[in-house]
Amino acid sequence: MTALTTTNTHGLDREQLLEIAYYLRLTRSLEEKLVALFRQSKVIGGLYRSLGQEGESVAAAYALDYSMGDVVQPLIRNIGSILVAGAKPVEIIRQYMAKGDGPTRGRELNIHFGNPATDGFIGQISMLGDMIPVMAGITLAGRMQGRDLVGLAFIGDGGSSTGAFWEGFNFAAVQRLPLVIVVEDNGYAYSTPSYKQTAARTLADKAVAVGCMSETVDGNDVLAVYGAASRAVDHARTGGGVTLIEVKTFRMKGHAEHDNQAYVPPEVIEEWKEKDPLLRYERVLLQLGMAATSDFDAIQARVRAEIDAAVDEAERSPMPDPADAGKGLFGGDGYWETNGG
Repeated sequence: MTALTTTNTHGLDREQLLEIAYYLRLTRSLEEKLVALFRQSKVIGGLYRSLGQEGESVAAAYALDYSMGDVVQPLIRNIGSILVAGAKPVEIIRQYMAKGDGPTRGRELNIHFGNPATDGFIGQISMLGDMIPVMAGITLAGRMQGRDLVGLAFIGDGGSSTGAFWEGFNFAAVQRLPLVIVVEDNGYAYSTPSYKQTAARTLADKAVAVGCMSETVDGNDVLAVYGAASRAVDHARTGGGVTLIEVKTFRMKGHAEHDNQAYVPPEVIEEWKEKDPLLRYERVLLQLGMAATSDFDAIQARVRAEIDAAVDEAERSPMPDPADAGKGLFGGDGYWETNGG
C-alpha cells in the first residue's frame, strides 16, 4: 500500500520544489555510481549508502539559509545534506577514492571533510555523539561573534544514547543556542534494534529531559521534514533555542556495503520499499501539478551528465604524493593554504 504524503508545500515555489527533486536524484545517482566504483575496487575503505534516507537529509538541509552563515553537520549517510550545502559530486568522489587533489588530499575517507569558511557544512568525526557538543560550540561561537547563524546537526538513534550527545544537548538547551538536532530513527544502531538501546517511548521524548522543543515526523515524507525543519530553524533564529526533530526512516541497505543486513527481517525491508522518499515526493509534485514527468526526465539527464563528468575528472586525478604525507599535520607550514584546503 502506498504511503500517505503531505501536500503542504510550506511556501516553496515550483522552482524550489524542483530543486529539491534535483538534489534527491543527485544523491541517489551519486551513491549508485559510488557503488559501481566500490565494486571496481576504486573506492578506498568503506561505502555507506543512504538509500531510503535521502529525503530527510535533503529536506532538512534545504531549510537552512546558507547566505546567513548557517551550518549543517552531516553523518556518513547524509550526502544529500552536504550537496544542498554546496559540496560538489567531484569532491565527494575524489574523497572516496582518496585522491591527492581531494578535499583531504587522501588523508581521510568518505565524507569526513568540510571547510566552514567556504562551505555550509563541517566534517564529522567517527565518535558520532561528540558532534553535538561540537555543533553547540559552533552555534555559541556564532552568537559571540554577533552572527545570526543556525546550526543543524544529524545524529542516529544509537548516537543519541551516548554521554557526549547528552552533554552537548543539555548545554545547547540551557544556553538556548540556535541549534536544530535531527535524530534519525532508522530502527537500528548498526545492527542493534532501537528498543535494545533506549527505553524512551520515542526519541523525541528525550527533549523533555533538557527542556527543549521536539517533534516527530515521517522521515520519508520530504515535505513534512522540510516543514518541521523550517519551523525549527525559525524557532532557533528568533531566540527560541534548540529543537529536536525525530525522523522516522529506514536504511534500505546494510550499515555499509560490506554488511548484508541479515539482522533485518525481509518483510520489514519490503514494507519500507513502499515508502521510498524520492518516488513519494515526485508523485506528490505530479499530484499538485507542480511538475510533469518530463521535468524529472530532464533532471535525471542533468544529474547523469554531471556525475559522469565528475567521475571522469576524479579518474584523472592523481593519487597522493608520498612525499606530502607528513605535511599539513600541524598549523603553520602553509600546506593547506597552498593546496586549497
